[in-house]
Amino acid sequence: DLSYNRTAFLASKKVGNSIVRHRLTRLIRESYRLNEEKVARGYDMVVIARSAAKGKNYHDIESAFLHLGSLHGIIES
Repeated sequence: DLSYNRTAFLASKKVGNSIVRHRLTRLIRESYRLNEEKVARGYDMVVIARSAAKGKNYHDIESAFLHLGSLHGIIES
């Protein structure tokens, strides 16, 4: 019932070393920040990076974020 979202961005040690994990969380956080106006308000979200995301560029991460958000009904068109 909040007017804003609470978010957490995670990557486990299975994804890679600390450099890889921090890069992935930065990419996911940036894709959320740039598309925040499309995301519905009042949600608690936990975004977990999978090992398949390792080596992906920003556009791949953003596309996956938007796709998953639309599947779960939190991305407003």
